Amino acid sequence: MRIVYMGTPDFAVPSLEALSEAGYAPVAVVTGPDKPRGRGLQVTPTPVKEAALRLGVPTILQPESVRDPGFAADVRALDADLIVVVAFRILPPEVFSEARFGAFNLHGSLLPRWRGAAPIHRAVMAGDVETGVTTFFLKERVDTGDMILQRRLPIGPDDTTGEVYERLMHLGADVVVETVRLVESGTVREIPQDERLACPAPKVFREEAGIDWTRPAGSVHDFVRGLSPVPCAWTRWAQGELKIYRTARVTSPPAAPPGTVVSVSDAVIVACGEGAVRLVEVQPEGRRRMDADAFVRGYRVRPGDRLGA
Repeated sequence: MRIVYMGTPDFAVPSLEALSEAGYAPVAVVTGPDKPRGRGLQVTPTPVKEAALRLGVPTILQPESVRDPGFAADVRALDADLIVVVAFRILPPEVFSEARFGAFNLHGSLLPRWRGAAPIHRAVMAGDVETGVTTFFLKERVDTGDMILQRRLPIGPDDTTGEVYERLMHLGADVVVETVRLVESGTVREIPQDERLACPAPKVFREEAGIDWTRPAGSVHDFVRGLSPVPCAWTRWAQGELKIYRTARVTSPPAAPPGTVVSVSDAVIVACGEGAVRLVEVQPEGRRRMDADAFVRGYRVRPGDRLGA
């Protein structure tokens, strides 16, 4: 089977590797352009391009725009049986229709829940107790195509988005290979999505990541872990901006106005609209990440200090 694989970030690397290991080495990989990255802004390839070079994929395409007619022509020339998409850009029909058996996408949620660019963030932020991956055939309307396979994954009460992301990308690799086998054998049973269960998962920008301390403690805790490690929840305090990577729930919190530091003796406890949370891992402005003990030792944090977005 002639497969064209499309993906860019590290989330898409295990699926590419799994296809190659299963005997479905792609004839071509499509990924994003090389870009300046890191502190030195050195021009570097995408994680998927690096993997493709290591695996010896014969053709690598890096279009600036997927809507360029020249890109559709390049895909057509590959004579693909199947297009596999994992964490890539939104494709126009003139591209995803250029394969004999169509194109399917791996999505990091249990569709139709959390359609959009940030399904893992949104699931953790919402306090969902499970998520998963879904493969579905592409349609012009984003994330709405008929489903092929789903696999579920529990979300622990303290799991961060980074941790769930890591587990999902490996679960997704297995599902991608299984989906290709179904397509190849002609045994796919397409499942329409139930529009009544759909909800959006738009990208999370920094402006949305400010902590609202008037929310209940459980909601604040889910918000923090849902944004960790990026873009990372933040708040303001007397010495500037404070990023918060991890918190823990407090069982018997003292009463205080939301955003108030109520204790620093055994731990940094911050009051919420209902209840309180304990700070576990933070990053003061211009400094490295640190645990709450190091934060207290290195900074003048006192009961009565106020935090706020």
